[in-house]
Amino acid sequence: MKRITIAIAISAMLCGTSGAPAQAPAQAPAQTPSQPPSWTVPPESQRCPSKWGAGDERGSGNHMKPQTVLNAVKLIKTGEVIELSHVLGAGMPFFGTRRFDIHMKRTFMNAGTNERGSNEEMVLSEIGQVGTQFDGFAHQSHRNSHYNCFKTDEIATRSGFTKLGIQNVGAFIARGVLIDVAGFKGVEMLGDNYEVTVADLEGAIAKQNISLQPGDAIIIHTGWGRLYGKDNARFVKSCPGIGVKAAEWLIARDPLLLGSDNWPVEVAPNPDPQISLPVHQIALVVNGVHLLENLKLDELVTKQAYEFAFMMQPLKIQGATGSTVAPIAVR
Repeated sequence: MKRITIAIAISAMLCGTSGAPAQAPAQAPAQTPSQPPSWTVPPESQRCPSKWGAGDERGSGNHMKPQTVLNAVKLIKTGEVIELSHVLGAGMPFFGTRRFDIHMKRTFMNAGTNERGSNEEMVLSEIGQVGTQFDGFAHQSHRNSHYNCFKTDEIATRSGFTKLGIQNVGAFIARGVLIDVAGFKGVEMLGDNYEVTVADLEGAIAKQNISLQPGDAIIIHTGWGRLYGKDNARFVKSCPGIGVKAAEWLIARDPLLLGSDNWPVEVAPNPDPQISLPVHQIALVVNGVHLLENLKLDELVTKQAYEFAFMMQPLKIQGATGSTVAPIAVR
């Protein structure tokens, strides 16, 4: 009987380690705030259908045209490849209950006189939401409503989403632009909850003598990646990043994606305590613009590589909300 009880307890613990945060204990009803929130999700009548058309699932991915690729290739002058991803492993910072467990399946010998040995691994992880990772449109919603007003209860199944799955994204080969906000501010790393403003973006862009174009992969350097794998507790507790105004300003430039070296791209927690990660909704839900998180940007910054050919391919996981990725910059 004792063994059965222990087994049930262990099973319950494992089942509780999903990608979504565990349900919090019941709390008293929230008090009505004295002021309205600084940002609210626009009604469906204002955001649907998306500019890409009713029923569209690709959002900003529609920028991927042959000319987009050709324009990116023109930026390659030396053939230098700079990796933008961290190594997947147990030493990564994890948000909430996420995990990455790798179990080796040891060598066995195959039949034959050549005695061929084989090894492989089994991975237990929220593989779409760990490490350097790319957010798809199924990842976030406003209540029951996703990008282009797809409804969660109509597209979510136990084995994946029937719409907005990460398999729809395809390969990205586009112009990449690095906006070094930390460098513009004269620091190696922005403060723990520094909100990147429109003025910061404009100042960094002017200093770097670059411009933004429709279809760019826009990457923002905050310096927060210096903590990745070194001080994970601080890394996930808060972070500097773009605020609502900066996000809206960037999205108005019609990007392919927004990326950064922190875990949510945006400032966290938001300066307005009434709202939770609003840039996730602004980008993924309202405008259909992908987010790329936990980038490794130290080499790009050191080499002042502000413009490059950006290349990335998400995993083709049917119905997934995101994908761990290994993007590269080529120049």
